[in-house]
Amino acid sequence: MFDIERYLNVRSAHGASVGPDGDTLSFLMDTTGVPQVWTLDAPGAWPEQRTFFDNRVTFASWSPERLELIVGRDRGGDEKETLYRLDATDGSITDLTEHPDAKHWFGGWSPDGERFAFASNRRDESVFDVYVQNRDATGADAERVHEGDGWFSVAGWSPDGDRLLLTESHSSFDQDVYVLDVETGSRRHLTPHEGTVRHLSANWGPDGEYVYLVTDRDTDTLRLSVIDLSADELSTVEAAGSEDTPLADDAWNVDGVAVDQDSRRLVYSRNVDGYTELGVGELVAPGRLDHFPTPDLPPCVAGGVSFGPDGDRFALTVTRSDDTANVHVVDVTSGETERWTRASTAGIPRDTFVTPELVRYPSFDGREIPAFFSLPETDTGHGETPVVVDVHGGPESQRRPSFGRVKQYLLSRGYAVFEPNVRGSTGYGKAYTHLDDVEKRMESVADLKAGVDWLHDHPAVDPDRIAVMGASYGGFMTLAAMTAYPDVWAAGVDIVGIANFVTFLENTGDWRRELREAEYGSLDSDRELLESISPVNHVDEIAAPLFVLHGENDPRVPVSEAHRIVEGAREAGVPVRELIFEDEGHGFTKLENRIEAYAAIVEFLDTHLASE
Repeated sequence: MFDIERYLNVRSAHGASVGPDGDTLSFLMDTTGVPQVWTLDAPGAWPEQRTFFDNRVTFASWSPERLELIVGRDRGGDEKETLYRLDATDGSITDLTEHPDAKHWFGGWSPDGERFAFASNRRDESVFDVYVQNRDATGADAERVHEGDGWFSVAGWSPDGDRLLLTESHSSFDQDVYVLDVETGSRRHLTPHEGTVRHLSANWGPDGEYVYLVTDRDTDTLRLSVIDLSADELSTVEAAGSEDTPLADDAWNVDGVAVDQDSRRLVYSRNVDGYTELGVGELVAPGRLDHFPTPDLPPCVAGGVSFGPDGDRFALTVTRSDDTANVHVVDVTSGETERWTRASTAGIPRDTFVTPELVRYPSFDGREIPAFFSLPETDTGHGETPVVVDVHGGPESQRRPSFGRVKQYLLSRGYAVFEPNVRGSTGYGKAYTHLDDVEKRMESVADLKAGVDWLHDHPAVDPDRIAVMGASYGGFMTLAAMTAYPDVWAAGVDIVGIANFVTFLENTGDWRRELREAEYGSLDSDRELLESISPVNHVDEIAAPLFVLHGENDPRVPVSEAHRIVEGAREAGVPVRELIFEDEGHGFTKLENRIEAYAAIVEFLDTHLASE
């Protein structure tokens, strides 16, 4: 048996970008303990480390014309991303933005590689403006081309380099797309609508006269769609030739699209019960896609497409429950796939990693709730196995069958892991995501209780040894489950979770408050409801030991939320432990901190879920 440190040293290679020569691939890998930029020029070749920051690199993007990249880095998990230019020929790094107290969201290189765009809240922390800057200029020379009045991001440059595609997010389920003229600053609205409608993954079409995106404007699920700029018309992309293609199936979300403008090639991904199915083709006419063979990939979760310069190949990240993330390169026309990176499993045999079973269980109202259930090899089938119910964050998120270091360690130690996608999760249609909105919030917590009932009926599970664990919104779910259903849990682990919705909304970043209120409820009109469902106000109901972990620099869920629930638990006589990391934010990114955090979590679980 390997210890937790060995499992946390399993590496991950992701975030690929193909260089302008078509032969060099950059990616992020956490060999040093935090993600840094690495490059290689052949599949399986020895990679070269390119950045050496103490803090994590969040992305890297090659120039379309030069051997240089723009990379992002924050500090101590504060999510205030600084942009740097990395010269791949001499290794020099230049700070481009020079505003360390502001967020900078990269928006892409111009087609000629002379400029780049980004959105930033440097003027006002509650809104995001759009900037254009020359590649060799400094932060003071950035030109503000659009003064934002909301949460704007840049989706990319038009093929002629004169316009930018902008996305404005009103909430996680409601976005608008605009075209911005860089020279005049005029903004054109492409997606007027009523109610909440998602408009995501916007891409310029090959000629700059069409925009491709995914939207649920007229359907329950996200569909691959196209906007004709000459007529302001949105329509669904259709398959050329045979109608027997995934595009004809609207049962699942198309959750992303990437377009290579020069070659007219397009890649889209479908989320089928959590697994990724890729569609690849060529645009033979606006809104008509001629499909190539499906890429040769195993059941997996894949994304982050980066085309090569001639569009004949693309790189993407692939991860599976039983293997860590690696970068693969796909031949567009044949679908042949080759793994380029060899992220280490730290000497742990890959064949020891467990693949989950996809199950569905009935909840209180008869609704079927999907979940991934993994059993350890030590299971006897005689009711002896303890279970960790691991709840995802979001809430507009989804637990998918990707690799989990901690999950595999728990399995190696004899724990089963149950990962439900309770109502409110994404991936199952628009209606499902709204089933936990505002006054229905606690119905998603009831789904957790129903999951425990299902576990009680499973022949492998020891019903007296079930713990609940979650991070961020999953931390709230953990606390809410322990207060609403105190008798079913043997222990609980809250990681960067929300303890009080009112104080969370009052103290979270100004730029996030409006987005969160759309999901949780308004401080002005829903304060009484928010107080009534906040776990801190019911902490005396908790009957099991609690472990609370948080990052001091968390910009999303302030660390004061951890202090509140711990103080309340202690006053109520609940056994509680608190662990705060001074150099972390919304989660734990540094290897030494992850080792300390998860070693402590496993020790806590071992103590309180030990068999008698």
